[in-house]
Amino acid sequence: YALMGSGKRVRPILCLASSEAVCSDRQAALAVACALEMIHTYSLIHDDLPAMDDDDFRRGKPASHRVFGENIAILAGDGLLNMAYETMLSAPLCAEKPLQALAAMRVISERAGVRGMIAGQTLDVKLEGSRPQGELVAYIHRHKTADLIAAPVLAGLLLAGAGEEQLQAGQRYGESLGLAFQMVDDLLDITGDAQAMGKRTGMDAARGKMTWPAVFGAEQTRRDAGQAVSQAGEALAVFGPSG
Repeated sequence: YALMGSGKRVRPILCLASSEAVCSDRQAALAVACALEMIHTYSLIHDDLPAMDDDDFRRGKPASHRVFGENIAILAGDGLLNMAYETMLSAPLCAEKPLQALAAMRVISERAGVRGMIAGQTLDVKLEGSRPQGELVAYIHRHKTADLIAAPVLAGLLLAGAGEEQLQAGQRYGESLGLAFQMVDDLLDITGDAQAMGKRTGMDAARGKMTWPAVFGAEQTRRDAGQAVSQAGEALAVFGPSG
């Protein structure tokens, strides 16, 4: 219900595209790309729970806990996270290129874990209702969102055997893109159409969330998002015209 919905599949696409930027054969990245979508979907299921953001809709349909109950939604999220690692570990690529596969899995684990996405989510929850501060909102965005945008890029590059310069460029690209992604998401919560987005708008302000517009205002957020997109594009220069 949650995994096969109408999501944008940004993370698996980034993983496959990053792999193709170095090696034309993306077969080795397919299992990891699927696993990344599982991890992202699990995070959304848990994010929508009443104890977290208490959202009733996701991707244009009722959130998982509204359909199946909170207990099953929690278990579905737990199951997807574990299935992601099962998928990566059981894929043939682990036997063919074990060191590259393990490096990719480590990057994903770190950026989805307690020093990555979960760290950002934790601060996001704990600071609800607090006075917005630039340093804190940057930390939240960098980990809550950008870490799980950079992870697919780095994983795809590692699986393709990318060199250190390419990996550093991929990290800059993913982190800049992730920051822009969250800034725009914050803006859409203010100005977006709930029906088009498939979820309620205006919820960040209602919950007292630490967002970029809350700190810097909507106009500055637009400018900062544009700058982050430009920085992401500049990072790709190392891959040449085809990158």
